Amino acid sequence: MRTFLTVVGTLIAIIAAILIYIYSGIYNIGATDPHNSITRWIISKTVDNSVKYHAQFINAPEIDDSSLVSIGFTEYTHSCIGCHGAPGTKRPEKAPQMYPPPPPLVQAATDWKPSELYWIIKNGIKMTGMPEFNSAKSDRQIWAIVAFVKKMTTMTPEQFNAFKTEEDKNANHNKKKEHLRYHN
Repeated sequence: MRTFLTVVGTLIAIIAAILIYIYSGIYNIGATDPHNSITRWIISKTVDNSVKYHAQFINAPEIDDSSLVSIGFTEYTHSCIGCHGAPGTKRPEKAPQMYPPPPPLVQAATDWKPSELYWIIKNGIKMTGMPEFNSAKSDRQIWAIVAFVKKMTTMTPEQFNAFKTEEDKNANHNKKKEHLRYHN
């Protein structure tokens, strides 16, 4: 009985200490003061394991399809490049000011399976600045971003610029078609 009371008393003391710490406001949540190594580890492991758990039953479509990659390029440049950058592009100015800073996906995407990237893009990650795109994009658009991000891991700056040149040509062609349709 004494051992039981000691364990219960210790747990109550630990919970009380944690609550005092939380309610005291001592912990600096400012983005200018990075987390300590324990907090970083807890957050990192929680994110990694949560993504893996929630993505485990998602079946990825064929993402090597060039048309899907092309759609993904357009979606990526409109929604992602401002935080995550791209091959051969200068790191966005706001990225280092965010905490935690958004990872350059050229490297980070190698750590995630396609289903995991899909889950991250669709649902976002709390308290990181990574928004959810479930309310703004269709599943096909999200899979297209995944396809492009996975392709981007092996892409050279020249290949990225070739995608950009092709998109610019297509955009100009579509503008001309729209102009002709409107004026005829």
